[in-house]
Amino acid sequence: MTSSGARLRARLGKPGLLIVPGAYDALSARLATAAGAEAVYMTGFGVAGSLLGVPDIGLVTATEMADRVRALAEAAGTVPLIADGDNGHGGPHNAARLTRLYEAAGAACIQIEDQVLPKRCGHLAGKEIVPLADAVARIKAVVGARTSPDFLVMARTDARAVAGLDEALRRGEAFLAAGADILFVEAPQTEAELAQVARAFAGVPLVANMVEGGRTPALDAAALGDLGYRIALYPVTALLSVAATLQQVYGTLLATGHSPTTIPRLDFAAYNQMIGLDTLLRDDAAD
Repeated sequence: MTSSGARLRARLGKPGLLIVPGAYDALSARLATAAGAEAVYMTGFGVAGSLLGVPDIGLVTATEMADRVRALAEAAGTVPLIADGDNGHGGPHNAARLTRLYEAAGAACIQIEDQVLPKRCGHLAGKEIVPLADAVARIKAVVGARTSPDFLVMARTDARAVAGLDEALRRGEAFLAAGADILFVEAPQTEAELAQVARAFAGVPLVANMVEGGRTPALDAAALGDLGYRIALYPVTALLSVAATLQQVYGTLLATGHSPTTIPRLDFAAYNQMIGLDTLLRDDAAD
């Protein structure tokens, strides 16, 4: 059976931009795959919010993240899961252990960044990065820890906001030399910077991170593909939409004493069908 990492690698070898929606729990991963996603991204920002109800400032533990990977990978089925590993939750040994946990949990790819511990969302102010040598050691540890070469390593640098674009490009080169399969230069601040990154890494599987309200200008998939990007992440699109819906639903319910009628929702039967109840009941009956 082909591994999810091998499927992701094969997809990246084909033409066309890979649009990867963000998911933060098993239900959102299941819905993303049902909608036709070719890969799903487990967002650390979304996990922090949905699991603990806290901002993305490094409060979720490594074991909690690995448990979340297992749940999302199972829900995604055969669709590859790219899983946010933050900064590896420590030094090279921590990052290596996290890699083994993520691979065993069913992820196709781990994302590792060069922020300090604790980290914060890549589109928030006040980020800090580790020295280049430490960042490279972290990537080398992750590459060396995987049990299969089909388990991909996505290396992310947050240097643009801290030390400028030239340093981000320098780190990108170093991460590729350390064995990373995919490169993620976080938060270019203009369309010209997006283009500069793409030119610098022509032919490399390159990530564009489209965060609504973030520091990078929003380009559509066609424009990103034309620049040379291979992966477009939309990590928080679903999360922000769901959070707005929850605010409306709870606010209306508590203010009026009845369920809102103007907010779209599945009916009870449709939800159960979507979640696979009929299949499970048929399996039980067959047993």
